[in-house]
Amino acid sequence: MVARAEAVAASGERMLASAWKGFCAQPYENVRLADIAADAEVTVQTLHARFGTKEDLFVAAWRWFARPQGARRDRVAVGDVPAAVRALYDDYERDGDAVLRLMAQEERIPTVRAMIDSGRAYHRDWVARVFAPLLDGLGTAARKRRHAELIVATDLLVWKLLCRDMQLGRKQAEQIVTEMVTNTKGTH
Repeated sequence: MVARAEAVAASGERMLASAWKGFCAQPYENVRLADIAADAEVTVQTLHARFGTKEDLFVAAWRWFARPQGARRDRVAVGDVPAAVRALYDDYERDGDAVLRLMAQEERIPTVRAMIDSGRAYHRDWVARVFAPLLDGLGTAARKRRHAELIVATDLLVWKLLCRDMQLGRKQAEQIVTEMVTNTKGTH
């Protein structure tokens, strides 16, 4: 029984890893379940039986990808700005390009849009929690504005701009973002 459960779990991990790899590597419309199944060493029928539709598989793969990322970020201590920026940039360096490719498809594919939106919601909540000391004591309007500033400063697109477009090194990019986050001018 235990061996069977372990085999099923390992098979599920392979399918999700293969699906994530496929959805990140090419446009959603071009992802074929047959290719994912072959990469995961299962049949298409097994994919359908385990996950349902292509959309369901995408959602499952997104959640599979996001779970450990969220766990890593959630370990950051409240108020530890350098650790927060480092955790974000660890994720962005590892997965940022893949998420950017998916973001480019969100206007065409409602399922992709839903998952990107869930990532945005997580990021907003995470920023409010981890940077709470930077928001404490502000009036409602100032708090909303400062929260928006912190969300923008720590967004994936800022990483893209600094590290990909401007070709800054990670250390320099993290320093810039840390300075943006800790800058409190005009927030009161």
